[in-house]
Amino acid sequence: MTDILVFWLENLPAMVNGLIVSIEVTAVALALGIPLGLMLALGVQSKHKILRWTTMAVVEVGRGAPALIMLQFAYYGLPQAGVSLSSFSAAALALAWTTSAYTSEIIRAGLEAVPFGQKEAAVAVGFSNTDALRYIIVPQGLRVAAPALLGFAILMLQATSLCFTIALPELLSQAYMIGTNTFQYLPILFFAGLLYAAICIPATIAVALLERRLSLHTA
Repeated sequence: MTDILVFWLENLPAMVNGLIVSIEVTAVALALGIPLGLMLALGVQSKHKILRWTTMAVVEVGRGAPALIMLQFAYYGLPQAGVSLSSFSAAALALAWTTSAYTSEIIRAGLEAVPFGQKEAAVAVGFSNTDALRYIIVPQGLRVAAPALLGFAILMLQATSLCFTIALPELLSQAYMIGTNTFQYLPILFFAGLLYAAICIPATIAVALLERRLSLHTA
């Protein structure tokens, strides 16, 4: 056991660096994907058929294609079209598309959960459709969707482990590199799992507490 602890301590800096990269990719993917998901959610609800069907196609492709395929397409496929991306940029864009597709459904459900009376009240006081969305519907809908969005953010952090396939030096890539050099795969992969758990478990608890708190206010 002592040998394993020493092994972990020796490789802690490299593993922490990989974890930081994983968090950075997750943050960029969420920062791009959630606003785009809101736009897609509004597009799906549009009365314009062309916009609605185009938006639905984007959402279904993003939801239907595995994240691994999106990563491979962004890193290996786009260069054949003349667009070369670094492994970080490819990972961020691919996961942002996946994020936007899934969060659009989460946000759409949140928007539809806003009582219809709120919409009627906005019209009654003279709000335009845009103002009603901006000041009434979207804020309340995002509040309803917040726990699910945060839960999805945890899943996206875990999904960054797929980025080792495009040579991104994230946590799992660092673990594989150390395992290849030392042949100690089991201890280092277990250590990587502990680092993921050190973030995901507290975050999951925080999401559950937030959901409980929001449910008390909306009850």
